[in-house]
Amino acid sequence: MALIDLNIPAGVYRNGTDLQSMGRWRDANLVRWIDGTMRPVGGWRTRSDDAGANKLRGMATWADNSDDRWIASGSYNKLYVWNAAGAQSDITPVGLTAGREDAVAYTGFGGGFYGAYGYGVARPDTVRIQPATSWDLPSWGEYLLACNEDDGKIYEWQLDTGTAAAVLSNAPTGNRGIVVTEERFLFALGAGGNPRLVQWSDREDNNTWTPAATNEAGDLELNTSGALMKGVSVRGQTLLLTTRDAHVANYVGPPYVYGIERVGTSCGLAAKQAVIVVDIGAYWMGVNSFYTYQGGAVQEVQSDVSDYVFNDMNKAQVSKVFAVSNSMFGEITWYYPSSASTENNRYVTFNYIENTWYTGDLARTAGFDRGAFRQPMLVSADDNKIYEHEIGFDYGGLEPFAETGPFMLGSGDQVVSVTEMLPDEKTQGDVDVTFKTRFYPNGTERSYGPYSMSNPTSLRFTGRQVRMRVEGQRLSDWRVGVNRIDAVAGGRR
Repeated sequence: MALIDLNIPAGVYRNGTDLQSMGRWRDANLVRWIDGTMRPVGGWRTRSDDAGANKLRGMATWADNSDDRWIASGSYNKLYVWNAAGAQSDITPVGLTAGREDAVAYTGFGGGFYGAYGYGVARPDTVRIQPATSWDLPSWGEYLLACNEDDGKIYEWQLDTGTAAAVLSNAPTGNRGIVVTEERFLFALGAGGNPRLVQWSDREDNNTWTPAATNEAGDLELNTSGALMKGVSVRGQTLLLTTRDAHVANYVGPPYVYGIERVGTSCGLAAKQAVIVVDIGAYWMGVNSFYTYQGGAVQEVQSDVSDYVFNDMNKAQVSKVFAVSNSMFGEITWYYPSSASTENNRYVTFNYIENTWYTGDLARTAGFDRGAFRQPMLVSADDNKIYEHEIGFDYGGLEPFAETGPFMLGSGDQVVSVTEMLPDEKTQGDVDVTFKTRFYPNGTERSYGPYSMSNPTSLRFTGRQVRMRVEGQRLSDWRVGVNRIDAVAGGRR
């Protein structure tokens, strides 16, 4: 008889084969690890039932000079704001050019033959994907600015819920996006339809765009083969991400105003909303990897789940990916569509404090961290409602769980019988545990349980390799640490 500690490292590992995740958590949903202990994420509750009929992409919050708080978001054909009480106002600009709710492959009429490619076979790299429409929504003081690539104009909304957002005077058109720099310049990205041109307004004056000796308006064209996607402010710099590389704009003062330098190659942004800024820098999802810029040069972020994420993603709908931070726990989460879905239905989370990764299934289209509002908020892809997150432990019928990869009982060359478990829980009975055994890596799997935890818990199963599944059974803040099992070696058959 021997007690075996199931001391499983925090986070999910899902690269390579099932056996390569030996001794690690391999699958999970709605759980996180803090100080090595697994716990459920916070639940959610409805903040606003009225989020429009179409999917929202791009979201922002801010407080005006009277400390009234606002939420802004938009669909492919609408722009909305919500007040702190959750009341919605339609501020869609007059004459807004509608975009697309879903990404589409643009080949022109008759550009392809029906049935020309087998199901699941990638098309040749000759088709241009027109992305799903999403909004850039920075604030200019207490006012809201808005722009999406399909319309290309820059709009301003001045807090009157009875008045639509209006075109910003003298601003360029045909833009791919906008960003407000820390020096209080407004950058138009891809200005005038040039995908590499950055044009900026005068400092503190977003209505002056023509350069003159008396102002600091100007423009620069990036030396890149990519197209501008997104701009974000990072530690006194403005990070400009393209489809291929990364650049930073540094304020140098008149007469040049800004200088731009490349800080990364082959690190292009996967989607306009797939980048987020946290205290230590910017993080984003690329085409096949994750990247960070913390000053100096762009670095690739090594991921324990990159195989799972990038090999089962709907690349045609990758433009719907968005990133959101959760500063309460040091987390960055990307929501993305799996290969079997046309809408975001999964998430991958990186805890940059503990350097761990976890995955799960949850349908969200837009969101933001706490700041102007007390809790993070996310928009559901299922019902278009805005939900406050990290509230209680109600998951709308979903259940938090985590399941390990296989671990060997003994040295792996003998059959081992397990008779008892000594659970390490905060409160007994908050979770159930199921064990799944195999005699060979690809052999038939047998399931035992679920067992409701008591101390000790009687078990009865035999195998060479075992997986353990932990499922939350109560809507509470449970904890799971290092469980132990009592095992005895059997024969070699």
